[in-house]
Amino acid sequence: MTDAPRRPPPPIKTPCVKVCVVDGESGLCMGCYRQLSEVAGWARLSEAEREAIMAELPSRRSRIRPEKLAMF
Repeated sequence: MTDAPRRPPPPIKTPCVKVCVVDGESGLCMGCYRQLSEVAGWARLSEAEREAIMAELPSRRSRIRPEKLAMF
């Protein structure tokens, strides 16, 4: 019996852009527009859950005041 070499799991898709600043008003990350609970639990979510959140992210941008987003 031979052991096949183990391959690392495929990388998890993420919307992270390395701008990790939380907007106090909306509770969203100003880089990726996720909630802190989503960021913290991202690796434990199913692929379908992550895809659903990622599809919603563009619409969340409007929850952060434009003058705050202008800083990034």
